[in-house]
Amino acid sequence: MKKLSAILFILIFYIVADGCHSAKKSLKRGDYDDSVFRAADKLKNNPTHSSSLEILKQAFPNAIKQHLEDITSSETLPDMQRWEQLLSSYQILNRLYESVKPCNACMHAVSAKSYYEEERNSRQKAVETHYAEGLKMLSLGSRENARLAYEQFERVNELSPNYNDVQHKLDQSYNIASFKVVVEQVLVTSKAYQLSNAYFQDQINQFLKTNRRLNKYVQFYTPEEATNGKLKPDHVITLQFDDFVVGQTLIEKNTETVFSKDSVKIGEKTVNRKKIEFYDKVKASLTKNRKTVHSSGVLDMRIMEFNSKKLANQQKFGGEYNWVCEWANFNGDERALTNAQLKMCKSQELLPPDPQQLFVEFSKPIYDRLTDRLRSYYAKY
Repeated sequence: MKKLSAILFILIFYIVADGCHSAKKSLKRGDYDDSVFRAADKLKNNPTHSSSLEILKQAFPNAIKQHLEDITSSETLPDMQRWEQLLSSYQILNRLYESVKPCNACMHAVSAKSYYEEERNSRQKAVETHYAEGLKMLSLGSRENARLAYEQFERVNELSPNYNDVQHKLDQSYNIASFKVVVEQVLVTSKAYQLSNAYFQDQINQFLKTNRRLNKYVQFYTPEEATNGKLKPDHVITLQFDDFVVGQTLIEKNTETVFSKDSVKIGEKTVNRKKIEFYDKVKASLTKNRKTVHSSGVLDMRIMEFNSKKLANQQKFGGEYNWVCEWANFNGDERALTNAQLKMCKSQELLPPDPQQLFVEFSKPIYDRLTDRLRSYYAKY
């Protein structure tokens, strides 16, 4: 028990010592805020910690002085920067106050006061300035100005979520700022097979759902969403499988004579009432069969400008899938076969997946290439 108490004492000692050392290091490099936070934190648990008290007495007035000087210097800045700077300074001043307020030893060591009213006023002024700038940008028209307006309203919403009609302004500016892309249903045309686009379309829909915005201002819609929302898109993407084969079968056969690795018993004979065993290598005729069912296709992607009907981009994405079945049979002595060959002979010829499943399999790598391309293409918008 005494040993455990000693260990705990040592651990606490090192934790306190490390905290004090960190506060001192912060003080030496001029990071007064960090020094105050660390020293105050230690004094809450150990009010008589002398070195932390000394650090706090030096760091706290220097931190306050530094931020008050920032407040004075911000008077020459343009309105938006000025109010943001004032807000930031008053927020930190209040954090410094809150770090020492719960600690009686800290409050006796330094002269601390709050700046809550100043913080509220600067926040209100910052909100008003950003809102006014947003209205100005929005009134100028154009997508680029709408994006600038949206950023202003975003900041308003961060500072004061219920300010005026900021939610409406966010929606209004984003509607103008966003680049709208409609992705049409995937087309599959085949005279030979009744193939469904369901799997690939589901994958595309899931991609659009989880990546509704590939970047801040590009937004994807299904045709139904565009119709219901009376949307006027910027781009329309069409996707069509226009070149594919499903179930192209190749069967390969290879027959060879195989011999046992070692000599095995092939018979026996009685001579003078004694049995004599005969050993030799045995052989078998092994026929290996390999059936490959090849399926491949090409997806054509076209990006059209909605207004001009011009082709903005076209690209083709290929994919393939090979289904393979292997089996074998033999004539002769099975002892001539290896374990792997014998196992192969116990396998049977299997039926390949149906054409729909083969279509799904070769379309999987196409989906990956398509979505990668969409991400990179719309990154610049």
